[in-house]
Amino acid sequence: MECGQCGAGLSVPRGARSVQCAHCRGVTRVQRHGAVGFVMNAFANMGVGSARPVTPPRLREAGYPRVHGDKRALLIGINYTGTENELSGPINDVKGMSFLLTQKYGFPKECILTMTDEERDPYRRPTKSNILLAMRWLVHGCRSGDSLVFHFSGMAGQMEDEDGDEQDGEDQTIFPLDWELNGEIRDDEINDALVRPLVKDVTLHAVIDACHSGTMLDLPNIYKLKKNGQTEWKVHSPPNGAWKNTSGGMAILVSGCADSQMSTDGIGDEHLPMGVLTYSFVTAAFFAQRKPTYAQLLATIKAIMLERNADSRINCKLPAPMCSLVRKVVNFSGVQEPQLSSSQKFDINREHFEL
Repeated sequence: MECGQCGAGLSVPRGARSVQCAHCRGVTRVQRHGAVGFVMNAFANMGVGSARPVTPPRLREAGYPRVHGDKRALLIGINYTGTENELSGPINDVKGMSFLLTQKYGFPKECILTMTDEERDPYRRPTKSNILLAMRWLVHGCRSGDSLVFHFSGMAGQMEDEDGDEQDGEDQTIFPLDWELNGEIRDDEINDALVRPLVKDVTLHAVIDACHSGTMLDLPNIYKLKKNGQTEWKVHSPPNGAWKNTSGGMAILVSGCADSQMSTDGIGDEHLPMGVLTYSFVTAAFFAQRKPTYAQLLATIKAIMLERNADSRINCKLPAPMCSLVRKVVNFSGVQEPQLSSSQKFDINREHFEL
């Protein structure tokens, strides 16, 4: 069941007539219609059916794109302009990702929601409340066959875990534009908003160009390269037994830093840069001649990242519309090599990447 105000998933106690949402505090009435209602709710939870659910009031008020088709994306880039933490790449990262999605993978422009410092629409400024609301928009009413993309480029950090679900005792966080006033967004909140609502045969790909981002979605499986050169999936289950998986769908995260890695200062160039992970991801995916396997995609991303980390002054390999923006690739997030985590284990040498 979803919150009638913000669309967040709700857990309904047996016999309850109404439920209060933990996110927006709105109260949703529980409708019960006997066996017919049970069957309809079961099909809705499986993502089956031709009609999407009614858009919650808060999403309608925000004026976010109306969902149609099976592809949509949320792209967030925060430069923190005018602050002592100002970055120089994230807004261009959003432009690069948007270019990739529309030109390579057929995402309709009207189904891509962007949030940057440059936005004038108050609901599209990347504040904490807006980001959480936009995450709800991304997954609201998702159904079988949907392809969702979440991209974040900006600052990230860590803070003490308060509920015992982290193996290292630290929650990973992203910094919204108003983080000094309203705080950071914890990985617990991101998992709750983006991962848990994914129903069967819905796929979410997330790309996070930020420090401490290795487990930013709190997914239960991490792909690791062992010292002998072999690879394996490592189980990353919460110590407290908390549920961090989907509702039958698939979530995959590509990030550029392990949780322990710190960011480096890549700002100060007078030209327009892109973050090294986003640039490498966009370049690798755009120029793939055939559908690459995940292993092939990661290998290409890593090779481009190593090249860019050695020399940020580039002869841009992207098509002309993007090359007009890119003059330098900066490693503002301290990335070293791409990290992969997933809600399910799969063979990355056989599974093909597609958005």
